[in-house]
Amino acid sequence: MAGFDNLQQVAQVLKSNGTDGELVMGFREIAPEDINVKEPVFIVFDGLPVPFFIESFTKRGNSKALVRLTDINSMEDVEEIAGKAVYIEEDSLPEISLEEDGYAALIGWLLLTPADPTTYEMTEDEMVLTEVGEITDFIDIPNNPCIEVETENGAVMIPLHEDLILSVDPENLEIIMQVPAGLI
Repeated sequence: MAGFDNLQQVAQVLKSNGTDGELVMGFREIAPEDINVKEPVFIVFDGLPVPFFIESFTKRGNSKALVRLTDINSMEDVEEIAGKAVYIEEDSLPEISLEEDGYAALIGWLLLTPADPTTYEMTEDEMVLTEVGEITDFIDIPNNPCIEVETENGAVMIPLHEDLILSVDPENLEIIMQVPAGLI
């Protein structure tokens, strides 16, 4: 089995779906369709990663999927793993590219904004940044694409317009945006 150092969190078990072991998984770093269903996913029990194979996988929206895992056969089994992180081996991760994957690749990234809205003409190194939250979904509304961000006050939708994007950092999975007043 792969060492724990080679694993990266890609999702979380959110809840049960029905009573026969199907579960809802929320994805962070990658889109649900990027999961290789032939490779195991790992859930940590007692500090050790335990492999589970995917028996069925149905995408739901941009960041969720209905999943059936081996040996998870009841609502009670799902409740035991609800809230737990789901990992895959880093070798199984797809490369993320905004040009190829579009803005849905931002799911799992951290949204930052300048602490002082008047600093938008400063360089990135001069700005004092505030963490808004993690991008949890991309909503492709025609002529008004939005991202959903989980803030400390709950989920908010923020328009994703190129004029609002100050910088994108794929290496650190961070995006700096000028967020319109009153949205967060």
